[in-house]
Amino acid sequence: MYAQSVPFLLKNLGSITKILKKAEAFCDARKLDKSVVLNLRTYPDMLTLTAQILIMCDQAKGCAARLSGTEIPSYPDVEKTFEEIYARIDKTVDFIKSIDAKKFDGAATRIVTLKVGGKDIELNGSDYLNGAVWPNHYFHMATAHNLIRSIGVEIGKGDFLGR
Repeated sequence: MYAQSVPFLLKNLGSITKILKKAEAFCDARKLDKSVVLNLRTYPDMLTLTAQILIMCDQAKGCAARLSGTEIPSYPDVEKTFEEIYARIDKTVDFIKSIDAKKFDGAATRIVTLKVGGKDIELNGSDYLNGAVWPNHYFHMATAHNLIRSIGVEIGKGDFLGR
């Protein structure tokens, strides 16, 4: 399951970093308040751009940890600047890269327990990756991409896909 998860998680974290750098350059060029951009949302009850990125990081580290049988590191959600968000992404990437690929052996059938709505849900590793991680990971990545695009940053599908 290493090959089905880690390379894609790392690619996506790299893609969102490049997208964020374009957003930051956009802010600099137009003298926009970066905190306003990082707090973008399309509706009042929606999570901010920053929260979308932090959830992507949490999904990525949680996935790698659960599938490898490794303890999930806890990172406080304190990021408020582009620099702090880049550091959070880098910390997540470093954690994922630190896990030996052999620890993923047998992950497809390893039972993963998630807390959903206060209840424990058990899935095998394959169902966890394909039915929980990927839909959520791509939801938050697409939401972040769309929030950034909504203010005029010139990004597109190629940026999202990491081309």
